[in-house]
Amino acid sequence: MSRVGKMPINVPAKVTITIDGQNVTVKGPKGELSQEISPVIEVAQDGGVLNITRQNDERQSRALHGLTRALISNMVTGVSTGFQKSLTVEGVGYSGELRGKDLVMKLGYSHEIVVTPPENISFEVEGKNPTIVRVNGIDKQVVGQIASEIRRLRPPEPYLGKGVRYSNEVIRRKAGKAGKSK
Repeated sequence: MSRVGKMPINVPAKVTITIDGQNVTVKGPKGELSQEISPVIEVAQDGGVLNITRQNDERQSRALHGLTRALISNMVTGVSTGFQKSLTVEGVGYSGELRGKDLVMKLGYSHEIVVTPPENISFEVEGKNPTIVRVNGIDKQVVGQIASEIRRLRPPEPYLGKGVRYSNEVIRRKAGKAGKSK
């Protein structure tokens, strides 16, 4: 049995879960998420606990068992507390700024780059320090995707460390040229 799949999901009091055939909908204080699950996976709600089971022991069923449990658990966490990715912008003149809901990035190009957030995603820029940008949202996958797209605008380079990186990311630095020998 899948170690991840057999763990029950505790549902907070503010979160309601609707199971309609193969469609699971989770509503909470931050929003609503929905996920369609495979027919070989069964979701049962018992009070404040969700249990995920599979019908058989085939390879595909075992793989979907843990995946489905993780997806539903992330949906419950997302609508109750939300997800956040933090990015650090390093470099002279590099910064992020909020204009309305849009994030405006200055990354050493001749122009500013405007990132428009999709639905249920918001950006934060620290007040005194415009080099820390946070991506907030209820869908873990979308938050990670948007953070990845922002990082891709100017990936960190190994010589000076300039660029956009995740706050917990470590960039391996290279020494560069040793200089001319006489």
